[in-house]
Amino acid sequence: MLSTLLAIGWEPEIRGYIVVLIMVGTLIGGTYLILGTNLGARLGFLVAACGLAGWMMSMAIIWVIYGIGLQGPFPSWKPSEPVALVRDAAQLDLTEIVEASPGVKDKSRVDSAAAVQTQLEAEGWTRLDDSDPQRGQAVASADEIIQVGTEEFKSGEYVPVAVYDKGGERWPKLGDSIDFVAFKHEPRYAIVEVAALLPQRSEPGRAPARAVIDDSQPHRYVVMVRDLGARRRPAALIGIGSGLIFFLLAWMLHRREAYLRENLALKA
Repeated sequence: MLSTLLAIGWEPEIRGYIVVLIMVGTLIGGTYLILGTNLGARLGFLVAACGLAGWMMSMAIIWVIYGIGLQGPFPSWKPSEPVALVRDAAQLDLTEIVEASPGVKDKSRVDSAAAVQTQLEAEGWTRLDDSDPQRGQAVASADEIIQVGTEEFKSGEYVPVAVYDKGGERWPKLGDSIDFVAFKHEPRYAIVEVAALLPQRSEPGRAPARAVIDDSQPHRYVVMVRDLGARRRPAALIGIGSGLIFFLLAWMLHRREAYLRENLALKA
């Protein structure tokens, strides 16, 4: 067995299939062989299949509770609709998540950014600190939208200035702190403000020049919505399916036991 696995070690997919087949043959097949020799082929199969389904149901329940095992898509930031990239701060209201357009007419780039911050904070948006891990996640997702989705900038041509967060409230809650029954939630949004950088000349043998924001270009705003993903969905589906099979087989074993007791009573 070991020589067979080592012989195909260069192909991870085939090796994985063979490991699973060997596991099924030795563990499940060995258990069925022992039960079949003691209980009979049919009854042994029912007992082995019922035990396997019950074990898979228990395993899936643990996966769902701790979020481990077979997992679905993780939570992530997605481009918001209908507008994901705003190139003019005066048009932030077109995103349909900002209530009013900031008053940035006839203002400098610096004053426009300050007016946008004042407007967003007045509408309940929270500016995340630079040390907040959620800020880093939002910036990473905004980088993909800017560089890949819209191709607005390339890497090193811009810098994130601020990240604003709003929404995501969960309900219903028991009091103020107990929220394990809060299965409903409001949409959560994030706005990442980025500024263009002045082109820097690189010289061999010298350290890169310090990045300088280009005040002649307007700040861009990347608007995103939080996708909660489905991390526990595969485990939940396995648990539901295995649970149905387990209870069906258990009911069949119970019915067989009832028939056996009735037949034994008639003979007596």
